[in-house]
Amino acid sequence: MDSVDRKAVTPSKSRLFRAFSKVIHARSLTGGIGHDEIRKDKSDEKPKMKPNSLRNRFLSIVENEEEEKLKEKELTEAVLAKLFASVSEIKAAYAQLQFSQSPYDVDGIQAADQIVVSELKFLSELKQAYVKKQIDLDPKKTLFLAEIQEQKSLLKTFEVTGKKLDSQLKLKESEILSLKEKLNDINRENKRMEMRLNSSGLLSIPDTLHNSGLNSTLFTTVHQQTVKSIRVFVRLMIDEMELAGWDLETAASAIEPSASINRNLNNQTCFIFESYVSRGIFDGFNHPEFSSKVRKNRRSFLERFNELKTFKTKDYLAQRPKSAFAKFCSSKFLQLIHPKMELSLFGNLQLRNQVMAGEYPETNFFTVFAQMAKRVWLLHCLAFSYEPVVSVFQVGKGCRFSDIYMECVNEEAFLSEDGSSTVAVNPRVGFSVIPGFKVGKTVIQCQVYLY
Repeated sequence: MDSVDRKAVTPSKSRLFRAFSKVIHARSLTGGIGHDEIRKDKSDEKPKMKPNSLRNRFLSIVENEEEEKLKEKELTEAVLAKLFASVSEIKAAYAQLQFSQSPYDVDGIQAADQIVVSELKFLSELKQAYVKKQIDLDPKKTLFLAEIQEQKSLLKTFEVTGKKLDSQLKLKESEILSLKEKLNDINRENKRMEMRLNSSGLLSIPDTLHNSGLNSTLFTTVHQQTVKSIRVFVRLMIDEMELAGWDLETAASAIEPSASINRNLNNQTCFIFESYVSRGIFDGFNHPEFSSKVRKNRRSFLERFNELKTFKTKDYLAQRPKSAFAKFCSSKFLQLIHPKMELSLFGNLQLRNQVMAGEYPETNFFTVFAQMAKRVWLLHCLAFSYEPVVSVFQVGKGCRFSDIYMECVNEEAFLSEDGSSTVAVNPRVGFSVIPGFKVGKTVIQCQVYLY
């Protein structure tokens, strides 16, 4: 029994021994790891990071990136501010360069040129530094200084612009003075020509007029020259009023108290004075020799027309001081030129006294008046040479406008209130300026001022 048990145990012990030997051998090869070494290795291991530490580290990285972006943004804004300030400086220098061209200023041109070159050089350097990221400046301070520089440049530009405008204003004023002198010369020459034409008394009509030559075209031609002579006298009368210090609007209101003249337009009051003169000079036109008592045949009026048109006004009045025309001229002058008006315009009543004495006053005022009276008298004689007789007509205040019988002297009456377009606003007659005429079936329109 004992021998059997030993046999059974012995193999198992030998197997255990071999296994233990293998372990010892393997340990000797690897050098072995003791408990101390295991503890040491465990102590050397880095502890795992807690979740809060990770979050803080992430936030720190984000804040650093935002701070870098903010610095980069401020730097970019500072660079742009310097860029615009430099451009403004170039603009101011260029304005100065242009201003110095006329009149030519060498020093101003050179100074402006140096500024332009210097700023262009600075812009080139700024570009290179920005591309290479070698800009070293304080953004806040740079922004402040750039704003100051830009404002100074704008101020320089405004100053140069102001000087340029002042120069242009002086040039325009000089041109205005030159044009005024030319205008005065032209007006004087026109007056001299008018005087020569008025003294000549010539009309663009046949030298000898017969019944066969009477037509509406002839009457229209004489009528146009008559209206022109009225306006020449009215213009002269207004000039005398202005020289005497008259308030033309007050004088016009005295003639037409209810007249509504457009104060925004020039030369509107002259229509009232034209109306005053034409009403007086044409008063009694429908009666032979402006008198209801006279009876003359057509042939006698035609002869008077042919006779008077060949004379100068002054010569005719001097040679025939008792003629019907001389009486007409004197009576109309005394009717239209009131003594107070003459005294205000000329300081005396010398013209009135001479006219009443049957004399011809040697003044420009009376010469122009007499020429107007001659044209009206010729028109009157011609009117009574027709068969049937030419009739004159006026248009009453408040009448509706008719383009058949009327001609408007103020076209703005047909404009809308804002003046934007021409529309039919159904205007009414304010007053008649020049009377109209009926020559057979032909109508010469009456000139009216519309409200």
